[in-house]
Amino acid sequence: MLNIPRETIGSIIRKFKAKGTVETLPGRGRKKMLTSTAVRYLKRRVEKSPRVTAEEPRKDLSDVGTEVSAQTKRRTLRNEGLHARTPRRYKKSRLQYAKSHVDKPQKFWDSVLWTDETKLELFGPMDQRYVWRRKNKAYEEKNTLPTVKHGGGSIMLWGCFASAGTGKLQRVQGTMNSLQYQEILDDNVMQSVTNLRLGRSWTFQQDNDPKHTSKSTRAWLQIKGWNILEWPSQSPDLNPIENLWWDLKKAVAVRKPKNVTELEAFAHDEWAKIPVDRCKTLVSSYASRLKAVITVKGCCTKY
Repeated sequence: MLNIPRETIGSIIRKFKAKGTVETLPGRGRKKMLTSTAVRYLKRRVEKSPRVTAEEPRKDLSDVGTEVSAQTKRRTLRNEGLHARTPRRYKKSRLQYAKSHVDKPQKFWDSVLWTDETKLELFGPMDQRYVWRRKNKAYEEKNTLPTVKHGGGSIMLWGCFASAGTGKLQRVQGTMNSLQYQEILDDNVMQSVTNLRLGRSWTFQQDNDPKHTSKSTRAWLQIKGWNILEWPSQSPDLNPIENLWWDLKKAVAVRKPKNVTELEAFAHDEWAKIPVDRCKTLVSSYASRLKAVITVKGCCTKY
């Protein structure tokens, strides 16, 4: 229900009882319209909270004595120039990015160093959550799931890869800020570029995380002189490294690490084992991702 003062609700109820809440329109059928008081309320409600569900304003009106159909509500709001629309979010920038890059040659994508961070959990969603047990045996040790206290059951990783294979992988210590991010890049990027033989005309990719786009990081990158790939916000489906993170998490979960030391060690082992063919396939199919974004006009894709 709308969070408004009790006296305001009382005044609305009194006005509704005095004036009536719906009026029958002349003409065919039994069309009804809300009174001016109810219309003003509805208009204020959706303008203040554009993402309000269709049912909430109806329920608010019902609580003050007005029963109105969804059709009447929609018609009333349309008459006030308010229409239910799919939120655009970042569709425009995603679509623009896809259109401006879809014709890039494969050679360009092969020279991109894709980067990202991910959280790896000791007993995460990859771990089995069900056990076969008998009745009243729930608390036997073999039927319980171990837990790690004080937030010690996960690590944050930064990694990179290209069409030629996986690059460096580094654990992020504590909460990463812009300075630590720059240090990670300084320690890992150029070494990865050399190992993967990306050549001089390579391109650096990163998302729009605030640490990546802060004033200090932008200045640091400018000094480095790296060619930065423009990136649309809210677009994890456009970064093929997300697929490698999924592969990594599955592989690590199979090995069932017992502590964060093993978790980190297994992560490095499995990252190095990712086949070059897997990396090459993800990058060689990048044009398909862009075409998918264009097809759905900037919306999210299956990737």
